[in-house]
Amino acid sequence: MGFEFCHPAVNFIFFAAALYGSIAFSHPVFLAIAYAAAFAYSVRRGGRRALVFDLCLLPLVLFFALSYAGNHHFGVTVLRQNFIGNNMTAESLVYGLVLGVRAACVCMWCSALFRVVSSDKVVYLFGRVSPRLALFLTILLRLIPRLNREAVRIDLAQKGIGRGSNQGNVWERLVQENPDRVHGLRIFSMLITWLIQALALEADSMKSRGSALHGRTAFSIYRFDNRDRAFVIALFSGIILTGMGAILGATEMFYDPVILWKPLNGLAAASAVGYAFLCLLPLGLELWTGYRFEKLRRMA
Repeated sequence: MGFEFCHPAVNFIFFAAALYGSIAFSHPVFLAIAYAAAFAYSVRRGGRRALVFDLCLLPLVLFFALSYAGNHHFGVTVLRQNFIGNNMTAESLVYGLVLGVRAACVCMWCSALFRVVSSDKVVYLFGRVSPRLALFLTILLRLIPRLNREAVRIDLAQKGIGRGSNQGNVWERLVQENPDRVHGLRIFSMLITWLIQALALEADSMKSRGSALHGRTAFSIYRFDNRDRAFVIALFSGIILTGMGAILGATEMFYDPVILWKPLNGLAAASAVGYAFLCLLPLGLELWTGYRFEKLRRMA
C-alpha cells in the first residue's frame, strides 16, 4: 500500500507541512533533512526518471549560489572579486546555497505530489468548498501530461509527411522544428491551437454538467479509516515537535553580516528528530507495507 491510498486530507496535510518546512526553515540541519527526504521519496515515486531530474538540480543549485554571490555583496568574509570588481563573500555564497536547496526541495516534493495527489482527490478536497477552484486545479494538474501526449501525437503525424522533429536539414529544423524533438515552432503552434480548443470544450462540458451550481453534490470513494487515523496521529506528533522548535527559533539561522551557527541541543535536537520523522513518514509507510507484502507472499 502506497501513500497515495491514504485519505486525500492526509496527503494534503503532509505535503502542506513538508512544503512549508522546506520554504520557511533556514537552518542547515533542517534543510539537509528536507533535501534527503524529498530526494528519497521522489525517487521512490518516480524511479529512474525522478533520479535523473533530482541529480540535474544539483548543478543548478551551485550555479544559482555562484550567481547570487556575484550579485549580492553582504557579509564580511571576502573570498575573491568577480570580473567586474565586486566582492564575493562566504556569507552570500552560503545563503545562495540555502536558497537553491530550498527551491530544489520544493521541486522534488512537487514531483512526488503530482504522483500521489490525483485529480479526483483535488475535486474531493475542494469541490464542496469551491467548485470553480477544484475545477481549475484539476485542469492544471492534468495539463502537463496531456500536453506531452498530444505533442508526441503531433510529432508522429508530422513525421508521416516528412516534417518530423528529426527530419530535414539543419535549416529546416531551425525554421520549422526546433531540434529538441517536441517543442518546435510548427509543433508548438499546433499544440497551442489544440490547447485552446481543448480548454473551450472542457469549459462547455463542465458548464453543461452544472459544475458551478449552488448545492451541487459530488460522489467520492474515500473513507477515513483506522489506518488514516494512525497516520494522522504520527503526522501531528512530528508537526508538534517541529513547531515547538520553530517557535523557539531552532529552525532559524543568521547569514548577515556573519554566519551565526545555532547548535542543536535539548528541545532543538528533539525538533530536528521530529522533523525527520515527519518528512520520512510516507517513505517509511511504503517500505513497511512493501516488506509486509513480500513477507506474506513468501509465506503463501
